[in-house]
Amino acid sequence: MAAASTSIQRFKFSTEAYHQLGEYGLLPAEARVELLDGEIVEMSPINSPHSGTINRLQKILEKLLGKTHIIANQNPIQLGKYSEPEPDLAVLLWRDDFYFDQHPVPKEVAFLVEVADSTLEKDRELKLPLYAQANIPEVWIVNLKAKQLEVYTLPTESIYTQTKVYQVGDLLEGTLVPTLKFDQILPK
Repeated sequence: MAAASTSIQRFKFSTEAYHQLGEYGLLPAEARVELLDGEIVEMSPINSPHSGTINRLQKILEKLLGKTHIIANQNPIQLGKYSEPEPDLAVLLWRDDFYFDQHPVPKEVAFLVEVADSTLEKDRELKLPLYAQANIPEVWIVNLKAKQLEVYTLPTESIYTQTKVYQVGDLLEGTLVPTLKFDQILPK
């Protein structure tokens, strides 16, 4: 007897279809989801260390870059036809409309920040390759569990070719914010 073949057919949602699901009420209003490579992926609940780190870093980045860039907090980035992630922070090129007319696209992103505790695997395995494919020049992952900052640069295809890891006491090098010490991001 021949074994039955079970193949699951998967379909990718485009960003247009994803937005239509929201407009027609087919995604619950309280759903915390993002579109990653055509799949609607649930976002983890945000605990207080995660949100506190985002708040602290947003304030720091606004002070350092707020006159030349827009610092967006958990807003969508349009990465082609099938992905619209919502990074914890996005440092965007200045636009007078503050991105009212459309979500930012990769060429308008200076760098992205993901704060990771329970989301570390998803940030590294799912989101980082999408950011590299979109040619986002720099991505930070603030790893709360390890108390370190991972800075990814030089994207090619679906990987970043350079990674620097910063520990408490380290001064960031080669970024838009070279005067920032990693200690400033985490609570004392």
